[in-house]
Amino acid sequence: MKRPDLMLRLDEAAALIANDATVVVGGSGSLLQVPEGLLAAVERRHRQYGAPHGLTVVHVMGLGDHTGRGTDHLAVPGLVRRFIGSHFVLSPRQQRMIADGAVEAFALPAGTISLLYREIAAGRPGLTTDIGLETHVDPRQAGGRLNDSTIGSLSEVIELGGREWLHYPSFDVDVALIRASVADEDGNLTMEDEAAFSDNLAIAQAAHNSGGVVIAEVKRVVPRGTLPGASVRVPGVLINHVVLTDFPKQTPITDMDPSRTGTRPPAGGVVLPMALDHRKIVARRAAGELSVGALANLGVGMANGISHVVHEEGLIDDVTFTIEQGIYGGVPGIGLDSGTAVDPTAIIDMSAQFDLYDGGALDFAGLAFAQIDRHGNVNVTKAGDTVIGPGGFIDISQKAKTVVFCGTFTGGGLRTLIHDGNLEVVQEGRYPKFVNDVDAVSFSASRAIRDGQRVVYVTERAVFELREQGLTLTETAPGVDLERDVLGLLPFTPHIDRGIRDMEPRFFRPEPTGLVLRPAQPKQRTDRNNRRKVLQ
Repeated sequence: MKRPDLMLRLDEAAALIANDATVVVGGSGSLLQVPEGLLAAVERRHRQYGAPHGLTVVHVMGLGDHTGRGTDHLAVPGLVRRFIGSHFVLSPRQQRMIADGAVEAFALPAGTISLLYREIAAGRPGLTTDIGLETHVDPRQAGGRLNDSTIGSLSEVIELGGREWLHYPSFDVDVALIRASVADEDGNLTMEDEAAFSDNLAIAQAAHNSGGVVIAEVKRVVPRGTLPGASVRVPGVLINHVVLTDFPKQTPITDMDPSRTGTRPPAGGVVLPMALDHRKIVARRAAGELSVGALANLGVGMANGISHVVHEEGLIDDVTFTIEQGIYGGVPGIGLDSGTAVDPTAIIDMSAQFDLYDGGALDFAGLAFAQIDRHGNVNVTKAGDTVIGPGGFIDISQKAKTVVFCGTFTGGGLRTLIHDGNLEVVQEGRYPKFVNDVDAVSFSASRAIRDGQRVVYVTERAVFELREQGLTLTETAPGVDLERDVLGLLPFTPHIDRGIRDMEPRFFRPEPTGLVLRPAQPKQRTDRNNRRKVLQ
């Protein structure tokens, strides 16, 4: 039987959101699967009628494109009381509201929020995890708070089986706003045009079992009975209403690229080589830490150039790259195509991906950084009054066996010249990225040392390693002056390896480097002794 009340106009859907509601927004980064039409409609309604107001808005990834789309639509005084998310850098209006203290805001690990949706759906009391201990989200540090207007913590430290854990209590979801490709007249949703599946199923289940409303934004509606059941990602029984989108783009910069959807066998999609600049230098050096057969994750920012370097070197089949959005294989996208991949070999739900990451499956993680301090701690959460948010950084960095942090030595306007196998700093960046103490701990160096992780910090001019004695300088780029270009710009004196050497000159030449991956590493079983203690 068709559902005559299924289809709504965008303005009608926005009118269903009550004042003070808790609203969960789907999407997995940039504008991937972001219900842009619904968010814009909520903004229009609030500006016209002053309602809804006082919302608590929850989202996993940064949902925006730097130009006012995504969650920036909700960054209006009075519309939102509290933001709970993992990443904010794509939404400048939202960033500014949080930095100014005009709204309460918590930054939590992406995996924590994603997995919490499933706990809410199952009616369990919350999520218990070790992800985030000894970081900014630990209530003994900042509890995830991003400004002085925010009080309390969304987690508590508990002890279970002789270990510390963070427990995040469940909450009710009043409204869920999600996006898919196609709906039929029964509300069944498919995602064949999408480059990721996001948390849509978990979000819809959480809202449904909370007694909330689930509104799906789609590109088109088809007659009932025309969608194959195996292609349905969210069953129609979970969907209350459907609206047609007025923003059908796949990503902020890609209208529709079938090679990113996983709906056809890999066909050698176009992947252009990166230009030879300091970003490529960092990606090349970081790629040298990969081993044959590694299961790897690449974060947004400078680290996602690693996949393009490996592709250019003809080694893409020797490593399995993954993205927290649920992508396996292929060549991960860069820039505003981040969160997608050309020719993926598999796409799964994001919450399932975080299960794998949190359990310690990653051999390698390449991640960006905002600050590094003398201890080796890393910050990507906030720097001064700039609100960033960790995204999946905490989940990924805390459990990967090898972590390579990628970034420039200084930030803001850095200009370099690469010639004859050398690097020359033409213009220094405006602000330092190496500091005495980070503004917020997103990666705990002391915990990494205890857990036996290999940690490398790669910049265009210097490479450091995390060792027992602390941050240790191991390599410098050919052409740079150690005192002037490295040590003289540090606010602390790092340990210097007795065998300090030049970075490979081949990294600084335009042709492929002949990169050779490290030998395959034996797969080690995750230590589950602590889990056994709980069961005994």
